[in-house]
Amino acid sequence: MSKVQGGMKCVKYLLFVFNFIFWLSGLLVLAVGLWLRFDPQTVELLTGEEAPDTFFIAVYILLGAGGLMMLVGFFGCFGAVRESQCLLASFFACLLIIFGAEIAAGVFGFITKEQIVEEVQKFYSSSIADVSNTNGTVIAFIYHQTLNCCGGSTSDTTTALCADKPDNTQDCLTAITDFFNEKLHIIGYIGIGVAGVMIIGMIFSMVLCCAIRNSREVI
Repeated sequence: MSKVQGGMKCVKYLLFVFNFIFWLSGLLVLAVGLWLRFDPQTVELLTGEEAPDTFFIAVYILLGAGGLMMLVGFFGCFGAVRESQCLLASFFACLLIIFGAEIAAGVFGFITKEQIVEEVQKFYSSSIADVSNTNGTVIAFIYHQTLNCCGGSTSDTTTALCADKPDNTQDCLTAITDFFNEKLHIIGYIGIGVAGVMIIGMIFSMVLCCAIRNSREVI
């Protein structure tokens, strides 16, 4: 027999539905993380031994959060159906930990946002600094083709590489800024959305957990 009745039974089923949505959200976060990690444009821009990896650190955090959300969502559904006070309390604790991790990841992304862009810009600038460096020239051409840009400085090397480009071609330093800001904004929006969903989940789980405990005390 169910331990909760009336309105709390409604909360139970709402929590079950929430956990299913939470599991789907974890799947979505995981999918977006994999897309950002293996996006052909991003991979091409960050190839090379000296390529910065700070951007991928944020992506790995996103992947970890997505996988953990799927696992926690599954156990949350099980706890709601079984009306297990222990599982619901564990679910609340896990949500609180993930929420803290999301806040930490958001702060990390906010602090390192400009650093990521600057590192990629320096990587590009160093690749065009020496025209005799074949590897650097290849990297520069990858940036030009991927971002549809050229140059970013007034060096002779840049002028030589961009000789056949139209005059209105966007410079690569600006293109790099726009490209990575867009990717980082995606990560930020997902983090905010997930944090909002988790707050609702923590409220539902705590209400249901308290209702189960009160019903046992009555019995």
